[in-house]
Amino acid sequence: MKKNIQIATLGGGCFWCTEAVFQEVKGVEKVISGYAGGNVPGKPTYREICSGLTGHAEVIQITFDANCISFEDILVIFMTTHNPTTLNQQGADRGTQYRSVIFYHTETQKIIAVEVIKQLQAYFNDKIVTEISPLPIFYEAEQEHQNYYKENTQQGYCSYVIEPKLATLRKLHADKLK
Repeated sequence: MKKNIQIATLGGGCFWCTEAVFQEVKGVEKVISGYAGGNVPGKPTYREICSGLTGHAEVIQITFDANCISFEDILVIFMTTHNPTTLNQQGADRGTQYRSVIFYHTETQKIIAVEVIKQLQAYFNDKIVTEISPLPIFYEAEQEHQNYYKENTQQGYCSYVIEPKLATLRKLHADKLK
């Protein structure tokens, strides 16, 4: 069957976490960590992003085969493997660079994002604050931030922050794993 390649751009806190989650999902061809949504000219650096002053969010860009996994399923996995109810924060990571955001590529993606959030709201005690915005320029992060979890599994951050997200993924979405 011919592939139906699509792209999703999502921010759910630290991009190391979201990258690790989606690298395990069936139908995902590629995951690139990067930055989007800022208000300063030029390509930002990780150090600049961490300052919180550029307005960029840490995001991932997912290339997926929509014949294998739908954009809706991508969003359900995304919304259930991070906390979409905390404004500009994921765990101990605080600042606008860690905001929950869906950068849509098409009007159809926007409609699906609004609907998924509406459907999932009932499962959360607090209001979902995930931003839904058109995709601005996406900047690929530096090489040391690509494939981070797979190359640094012994790091404390990986053990304490990423592995619980992967456990949630495996528990809630076992049927969607590679």
